Formats: sequence, structure tokens, C-alpha cells
Amino acid sequence: MARKASLSGFPEWLPQERLVELHVLDVLRRTFELHGFANIETRAVETVGQLLRKGEIDKEVYALSRLQAEDGEAPAKQDPNQLALHFDLTVPFARYVVENAGHLAFPFRRYQIQKVWRGERPQEGRAREFTQADIDVVGDGELPFRYDVELALVIAEALGALPIPDFRIRVNNRKLAEGFYRGIGLEDTAGVLRSIDKLEKVGADRVAELLQEELGATPEQASLALKLASIRTEDESFVEQVRALGVTSELLDTGLEELRQVIAEAARRAPGKVIADLSIARGLDYYTGTVYETVLVGHEQLGSICSGGRYDSLATKGSRSFPGVGLSIGVTRLVMRILSQEFAEASRSVPTAVLVTLADDESWSAAQDVAAALRGRGIAVEVAAKAEKFGKQIKYADRRGIPFVWFTSADGTHEVKDIRSGDQVQADPAVWTPPAEDLLPQVSARG
Repeated sequence: MARKASLSGFPEWLPQERLVELHVLDVLRRTFELHGFANIETRAVETVGQLLRKGEIDKEVYALSRLQAEDGEAPAKQDPNQLALHFDLTVPFARYVVENAGHLAFPFRRYQIQKVWRGERPQEGRAREFTQADIDVVGDGELPFRYDVELALVIAEALGALPIPDFRIRVNNRKLAEGFYRGIGLEDTAGVLRSIDKLEKVGADRVAELLQEELGATPEQASLALKLASIRTEDESFVEQVRALGVTSELLDTGLEELRQVIAEAARRAPGKVIADLSIARGLDYYTGTVYETVLVGHEQLGSICSGGRYDSLATKGSRSFPGVGLSIGVTRLVMRILSQEFAEASRSVPTAVLVTLADDESWSAAQDVAAALRGRGIAVEVAAKAEKFGKQIKYADRRGIPFVWFTSADGTHEVKDIRSGDQVQADPAVWTPPAEDLLPQVSARG
């Protein structure tokens, strides 16, 4: 169980908890690189104007200010040039693409793992400082739709390699939804999407009321919008279910075909993991096509652990546009749940595999020679600080979780002891190696 942070919303991990987080990060990094995504890192700060240019609410942003401003005055509250910590990685990435377009090869495949900050109320699964892991593919002028399919499969592979419960990547398409709404006479499609996005929080009856009260929808229009949102399938059968509602629109046709391609390929390569869910709306305005949200089965109250979508105009430079598609994994949210539910554990809390003991204080230098020989072959080693009784040195190793203890006799021979089993054998520091599973701490799923 993770400790409660002393500063609300800013989690810190114990060593064994940090090993679980590092395991998650390593799996994601390895999977992304296997699929050809290059790593970048953007600065932690952006201007307020840059962060809010797509309509994000300002209460989510932590602004930066010096304890003593150079001119002795605090910056203007609405100054667009004031610096603030980034609240996600997508908006900074859009700026990065525009500023570095002349140095990037398109389509540009990027992954990025960094901390972000949001000034929201801390609660389960939500922190003010947390780590995100993003992947995006961005094109110059155009981006083939097949990347929408590919990213769903990459995320399914990455999440499938983690010590987490079963998951579902729920996919919808903005073109499908907007085409349907226009087809039934609701022109404020952004407003409808915002209302549908509240479906799981407030329920169908309240959403119907919102559609009628705020958007002027008739009861029949509200009913059709909710019928569309109720469609959920693991295969392509959603297409016929939508058609059965009797709405026609060219934009709807395009969205149906795009979503069909995602689900068809996912059903073949990641069966049961990627589903069509026409209630998924994603509140951000910059999504223009495919949208994704991911939940842990049995832990839906945690919210989405991975979300994203297609954006055609997030990044622009004059008449030049950089369409893209991306997904973001909430690493800290995921790790919090792994730790609180004990889905995984680390085999030990330290990287050290061997403690080299001291027979007396004069043997410290010789013990360092042994340690150097072992480290030269990639084995993590500590040397005891004091020549205490061997029993005390062994207890120290046990408290630290170090599995092996090394002894050097007066005649220069060596023995190594596995303190878990009690087995002790002769060893040569030039060739001895621990079993592969003990070389590094291992993180494994429980049960």
C-alpha cells in the first residue's frame, strides 16, 4: 500500500514502490521503441497563452512567479506571456512540432514520458503532480488514417504487458457522432458532445434534460442521441446498429467506416481489448476523428487510464498544418492502483544483489577488489561498512533485501551464501554470477 503523501496531491514512492513505477515505465518505453517511436522531452514550462489557446480552463494551470519579481511587482493575472507548468504533454508537443518542423522527418513518431502538473482537487487516481506517457504520430499536411488503427494496437500491447487487471480500450469517432447529431437536426455538435461526455457521471435521464434545456433538443432528438451512445460492441456489428436508427449523413458514413477499420483490425490482433463504444465523446475541442478512452475492468470508477484521439489542426504554422493522432497513459494513476490493490510486487527494494562482508577493518580494500570484479560484470554490489560479527552483517543484508552475502577467507578463497536458502558455495569473483532472476529486482503480478 502506497503511503499517503504529506503534501496532498504530490505523491512520493518508497523504494519498492518506485521499482514498480520503474517497471511500468520500462515496459512502456520498450514497447514504444519496438514500434519505432522516438523519444523526446519538452520543457516543463510554457507561456499561459500557449497553454490556454485551445480553451483549457485556467484553474488547471500552475503559474510560475518569483518570490521577488525583478521589478518588484507581481505579473498581471491575465498576462499571456506569464510562464506556467504544463498540464499535459500534447499542447507542448504541438508547439515543439511547429518550432522544429524543419528538423523532423514526417510522419513523426514520438513518445514522451514526463511529469505534468494540474491544480485540481486531489482524490483517488488524481494528483497535482503526476507522470504521463504519450505516443503520437504527426504528419505534414496529411496523415493516413491507418495510424489511428496502429496506435490502438500499440497501446493494447503496452498495457497487456503490465501487471494490471484486464482492460478495455473504448473507441468512438467524432465524425460519426457529429454526422449523426446533424442528421437528427442538432447543429451544436460540440454542445451535444459535452453533454454526452457527462453520461457516466450523471446518467441518461439527466443528459436528456441537459440536451433539452441547454441545447433546445426535442425529446425525440435527445432519445436518438442517447440511443446512439448506448451502442457498444466488440466487433463491426455497431455499424448495422447505427444504420438501424435511420439517420443518414455523409459525415456519419465517413465516421462509421473509420471506426469500422479500427475495430476490425483490433478484433483480429487484440481480440476483446478494443471495443466500439459510441458513448465516448472526449470533452476537448481539438479532437476531430477517432477518440479513445481506456478503463480497467472492475475498476471503472478509477476513470480512464489512457485516452486520446485524432486531431487535424492542433498544430499549425501559417497555411501549413500538422495533423496527428495520439494517446496518453496516466502512469501515476495506474501505479497508484497497482500499489493500493497490490496487483504487483518487487522481489526486493534495492538493486544490490551481493553484500561483500568484512572479516576485519583491514580487509575493506580487498573487499572493494571483489566488488569491482563483480560490478565489472554488471552485478550490483555493496561492501559492508564495518567489520561486525558475520551474523550482524548477514542481518543487515536481510533487512536491505540483499539475497547474497560474500565471504573472503584469510587464505584468499571465497564463498557466497544465499541467505534465503542458507546454501553456501565456493565462488570466484571473476566468474561467479547470481541466477538471472536475482541479478536485478523483479516486478511480478500477484496471484
